[in-house]
Amino acid sequence: MPGKLRVLIIGAGVGGLALAQGLHRAGVAVTVCEREISAAGRRQGYRLRLDPDGLDALDRLLPAHLSQAIWDASSTPSRTSYLTGTPPEEPVERNVSINRLTLREILLHGLDDVVQFGRECTGYRLDGAVTATFADGSAASADVLVAADGVNSVLRRHYLPHARVIDTGVRILYGRFPLTRETAELIPDEWFGLYRGLFGPDHQHIGIAPVHSRRPASLPGLTDTGDYVMCLLAARTELLPYSDDELRAATGLELREMTVSLARTWNPRASELLALADPGTVFPIFMRTSVPIEPWPTTPVTLLGDAIHAMSPAVGVGANIALRDAELLTRKLTEPGADLLPALREYERAMIDYGFEAVRRSAKFGAMRMGQPPLTQA
Repeated sequence: MPGKLRVLIIGAGVGGLALAQGLHRAGVAVTVCEREISAAGRRQGYRLRLDPDGLDALDRLLPAHLSQAIWDASSTPSRTSYLTGTPPEEPVERNVSINRLTLREILLHGLDDVVQFGRECTGYRLDGAVTATFADGSAASADVLVAADGVNSVLRRHYLPHARVIDTGVRILYGRFPLTRETAELIPDEWFGLYRGLFGPDHQHIGIAPVHSRRPASLPGLTDTGDYVMCLLAARTELLPYSDDELRAATGLELREMTVSLARTWNPRASELLALADPGTVFPIFMRTSVPIEPWPTTPVTLLGDAIHAMSPAVGVGANIALRDAELLTRKLTEPGADLLPALREYERAMIDYGFEAVRRSAKFGAMRMGQPPLTQA
């Protein structure tokens, strides 16, 4: 690729920031534009599972001190280690949980001149280079434009209007409560781990996931999220007493009481844990999933993560697939002697293959859990 490559990333989520880290480290001129005003600008959940694929991708993308910071901030919790104050054991299979905001803050480290918050992308045009347009009337040009703007991707709707995202009919109510010695005593040993899924009638699902760091933060400026337990209840819309509009308008207290009432009929012990959630932390997610599509003609516009292959959280791989995207795209764009469009084509062909395979696997498992119809392919 002649000259210094310029890459513009839309979206400062986990995938977009990991890509920015990898490209910045390789000497690429990279800019990230994010519509929110800060990393804490939107709620998407309180934890992520990082599996070997995700951790390996981060190790290849990040400088060693940031990889270590992520490892220190993560853990595979056990009730015994928490109550005795001993560090969690090193997981044999490198499966860990981490606070989502903590991960994003670590990925932002060293990118002060790269990430621009408060810039809402409205579209793009191809005019020799590729130019993104923004809600404030400004524009920015680059050699490559990457849509990393999530399931509601503006760029995907413009670039691949035939790529569908469908409503699964499942609603997830997330919350959290502090993890203390007292609350830890309330959680059975078999529920105290990376994630405990409990299954009830009519495909209802309760999730319990303690989150605490392996070691104190090794980077300055990270938000102290404290130790906590993420809890959730997932159910199909027909089981909920609220319509979607009512879910959006409900207070956290009303949402918490709804989850407690639903859970009490089939798992009173889990219901008691859901009742501990701070009402200010309870919010709904409307679950959607991408419909797999065939490869498209390659241009200087490409996509990663939920912007192209959003998936059910049923198997917990969405963030890891986005990290895999970021590592692969970084590698293809920075290979010595690489030509731009062939490099992007190689990335897209591989990403479409493994990304939509993960979508199908997540949809199949989610359908078994939640009684959904099977995912169809366009």
